[in-house]
Amino acid sequence: MITETSQGRSGEPQAAAEPPRRGGSIALVLLIAGAIVAAALAFMTLGRAHAQPYIVGSLALLAMVGLFMLFAFAAGIVRFADRVADDPIMRPMAEHAFDGLAVTDARGHVVYANQAYLSLTGATSAQDVRPVERVFIGNPDVSEAVFRLLKAAREAKRHSEEVRVAGADGAAGRWLRMRVRPLGPSKNDAKFTVWSLADITRDRERQEDVFQELQHAIEYLDHAPAGFFSVNAAGDLVYVNATLADWLGHDLAEIGSGGLKLGDIMSGDGAALLTSLIAAPGEVKTEVFDVDLRMRNGRTMPARLFHKLAFGADGIAGPSRTLVISRARDERSDPQRSAEVRFMRFFDHTPMAIATVDKTGAVVRGNARFAKLAQSLSSSGAVARSILAAVNERERSRLSDAIKLASEGQGDIAPVEALLDSQRERWGQFFVTAIEEDERDAEAAIVYLLETTERRALENQINQAQKMDTVGQLAGGIAHDFNNVLSAIMMANDFLLNAHKPTDPSFQDIMQIKQNATRAATLVRQLLAFSRRQTLRPQVLHLGDALSDLTMLLRRLIGEKVKLDLVHGRDLWPVKVDVSQFEQVIVNLAVNARDAMPDGGRLTVRTANVTAQEAERLSYKGMPPADYVRIDVSDTGTGIPPDILDKIFEPFFSTKEVGKGTGLGLSTVYGIVKQTGGFVYVDSEPGKGTTFRIFLPRHNVEKEAENAALQEPAAAVAPNGETKAEQKPRAPDLTGQGTILLVEDEEGLRSLNARGLRSRGYTVIEAGNGVEALEALEEQNGVIDLVVSDVVMPEMDGPTLLKSMRERNPKLKIIFVSGYAEDAFEKSLPENQQFAFLAKPFTLSQLVAAVKETMAEA
Repeated sequence: MITETSQGRSGEPQAAAEPPRRGGSIALVLLIAGAIVAAALAFMTLGRAHAQPYIVGSLALLAMVGLFMLFAFAAGIVRFADRVADDPIMRPMAEHAFDGLAVTDARGHVVYANQAYLSLTGATSAQDVRPVERVFIGNPDVSEAVFRLLKAAREAKRHSEEVRVAGADGAAGRWLRMRVRPLGPSKNDAKFTVWSLADITRDRERQEDVFQELQHAIEYLDHAPAGFFSVNAAGDLVYVNATLADWLGHDLAEIGSGGLKLGDIMSGDGAALLTSLIAAPGEVKTEVFDVDLRMRNGRTMPARLFHKLAFGADGIAGPSRTLVISRARDERSDPQRSAEVRFMRFFDHTPMAIATVDKTGAVVRGNARFAKLAQSLSSSGAVARSILAAVNERERSRLSDAIKLASEGQGDIAPVEALLDSQRERWGQFFVTAIEEDERDAEAAIVYLLETTERRALENQINQAQKMDTVGQLAGGIAHDFNNVLSAIMMANDFLLNAHKPTDPSFQDIMQIKQNATRAATLVRQLLAFSRRQTLRPQVLHLGDALSDLTMLLRRLIGEKVKLDLVHGRDLWPVKVDVSQFEQVIVNLAVNARDAMPDGGRLTVRTANVTAQEAERLSYKGMPPADYVRIDVSDTGTGIPPDILDKIFEPFFSTKEVGKGTGLGLSTVYGIVKQTGGFVYVDSEPGKGTTFRIFLPRHNVEKEAENAALQEPAAAVAPNGETKAEQKPRAPDLTGQGTILLVEDEEGLRSLNARGLRSRGYTVIEAGNGVEALEALEEQNGVIDLVVSDVVMPEMDGPTLLKSMRERNPKLKIIFVSGYAEDAFEKSLPENQQFAFLAKPFTLSQLVAAVKETMAEA
């Protein structure tokens, strides 16, 4: 322990409230201990009686000294020596530091300050030292910064501020850097705070000088007689000088704020030239490009770019440094430069990719379209290095052979059409041309590449459409012939049923023939549905009600493993469709969905209105913008492989096992939807499911009602005063009288139809074609009550026969019978011609009913 006073020694920097400390002495401690031990030994030699007064006196003296030292320690007069504080290295470092240092206690009193702090704060002695807030009190330029520093000190946080302090009496001001940090790891442990003051005036002056020089450099760069720009890896323009901005007509404030990209100032595919550079990691490349820059007003300006790009160690390109030289003046003044500019414009703006290659196919140079194509084919830049990388590996030898022929000087090399090496199917046609021998250097051939993906897709669509149309015509023709055969079978079967009673042994065989004929007629209707030549009886329908009625049937069809969900859109528009055919469409799709989910799943039927604007946004091929009602039939099944997705609507195409499907399900769906005026599309992903989207045109009920009101005749009144609608239904009377001219080129079917009509009381005149029918009409002097004619016949078809007969007898009634749909030949008839229609195959009762109804009409 040592005693100290608060008075410091003159000529040495002192602590403001802490005098300098002295180190203790171990020798003094040993000396005192030895004296005490010697006194104790001396007392022992005197004897107990003689030594007792001396011992008591010594203890009293020691007690008084100890008590005095306790009071002195409590008053701060005496304290234990601090070896760390008296470190001979650390203390001089703080005393002679360049920055001013001060330590304050929890109450803000300065407990230590070095000489630099005294000088910076203007203190003359240790007793005159003041804390930072008191030094700069009343200075408005510094007060806010000091407040933030004090706040940080109270919260035991580090903080730093730079302030400018005005000089006194006109002297130059100073820049000070003030720092504060706690002496302790936390707020509770930090009982002292260290303040630091540093004069940074000279550093500030140097910074201002550098800033001024930078401003001069930027001003020079901005107003240089050439353009400069920098673009980053993302294609954003991070810098454009004022000269280039003025040339292009852009506001300089837009640049660097995300307002402009490289593609905004480059015409055509020029941006691809700059972004397609490939280099080794750490390499710096400089390329020269002749391009057209796009001005803000849409015009172009020819320019030459000196494009410098540095690549990092990871191979990623940094921001570019690009010099822009305007060639607009050269284009006007120098004919040779003008020709060069025109050629470069032609070279870069041609819609064909052009590249010069060496004998191995390595690309020497290419135009902008080639650079863009190379980027789209390969992100690694393989195509930019070798044009052979653009072709699928299986077909590269063909292009390599063509380049070899060109390098040998051979001309008239046949174009090479090959599959491009891309993630999706893309095709290209390569035209290889030799370079003249005296111009050859590294370049051996010129390769022109024209992408033909869209052309091939269009050709495939046309071929598919032609194939579907051909198959449809074939299916329709076969169906027509089958209908004639089935009509004869069903007519003869009716005769047999009329001649046999249910108790006859052969009656069941006859019924079996009728059932099989009906099944055959259903198959024929499916063929006609695909070829869109079936007869439809459309009616206004609300899809929500129709689908709800189908729910029970669909649940039975799909079974218990598949869950059915019906999601109806709100306020669905009406549509005009044949109800039975629409039900067949939904049933066919449901059955296919069930077969695609052998282990169960979910079948969802969803409906919604689609406005014309929404239809236009959908951009389905072949579907014009209009109002539609949309039906989505989705399953969670196995999906459809992409390679057969384009074939699913073809007739007789099936992925099912033999005997488990006719292959007409989806072709029937396609035909019915198309004949209704709608559209059907499919989306499928293997393993996730399939969705069929059907778009049916919206039916305008109000418009149809107005047309019907204009054409609606007065209600027919029966002799008893009742209208036909009010009369009670009676049993049909299929007998009648009159002369019927039956025109049918199938002799067997004609004889059966004639026999059936005669059995009901009619007089029948038969004709094998239209010519015979006109002759028969002449023989009867035009006295014919009704003509029943086939549509498709040799020599003269039904519509031609109708025209000829109506010229002789305008009021002649006629019934057309055909295996085709009514609208298949209606367009070939004159306008306002009236006729009835009966679709094949038909039964005897259907034929007689149609004849009697037509003859009864006024």
